[in-house]
Amino acid sequence: MFKNILISAVVSLGLTSGAMAAGGGEQHIEDFDFSFEGPFGTFDRDQLQRGLQVYTEVCSACHGLQYLYFRNLSDEGGPSYTPDQARAYAATVEVYDPETDDYRPAVPADKFPANTAAGAPDLTLMAKARAGFHGPAGLGINQIVYGMGGPEYIASLLTSYNGHDEDGLYGNDTFAGGNISMAPPLFDDRVEYADGTPATVHQMAEDVSAFLMWTAEPKMMARKQAGFIGVGILVLLSVLLYLTNKRLWAGVKGKKLKSDG
Repeated sequence: MFKNILISAVVSLGLTSGAMAAGGGEQHIEDFDFSFEGPFGTFDRDQLQRGLQVYTEVCSACHGLQYLYFRNLSDEGGPSYTPDQARAYAATVEVYDPETDDYRPAVPADKFPANTAAGAPDLTLMAKARAGFHGPAGLGINQIVYGMGGPEYIASLLTSYNGHDEDGLYGNDTFAGGNISMAPPLFDDRVEYADGTPATVHQMAEDVSAFLMWTAEPKMMARKQAGFIGVGILVLLSVLLYLTNKRLWAGVKGKKLKSDG
């Protein structure tokens, strides 16, 4: 059995190495320092609001967020818009209403519209669908240390255009194969942040990647809080069980020691 497991592992490593070689070598993934990383990390409300602005003014031209409701913008742990702000933002977007067979301004109960005009993928779950950290040798050890790296992959992709364009494709050091059909979407001062943050390419890429991590896991903060409560309860129960065990068996162990003496 151990021999079969060893053979399978060797074959898997061989396939992984072959796939990396076919993909044009190692991809460049930068390890961004996101505020939500780690067990105690939380989303930065201001960063999520900036990321929403980048998505609205840049990304939404080709990409949709069809699994996200406008009302989620006012959820705790997210961009934390007020209900009025979420309603005002929704009103700036038109959605198709099958009942009237026409378009109308969106309301908080609507989902963000899908956008397939350019054949671009939906971004709602993209931060969970991509993994930035794999190695070494495809073992996934880096994922234990750094996490899956979906937001890092997105941010790195947006900042890794190298200018080596050919045949309608754009050179990118992060994208597998080295060439991508998406033109560089960001350049300095592409947007004007409402909070005055300098809109560098690096800053915009980090902000929109954090926002897309939130769209993929909008309940992350609640999940972490539930995890802390669960661990706390387990620790308490462990202590109580230990003390109960000591109390129940104290007399028996004492008698055994006396008889042995």
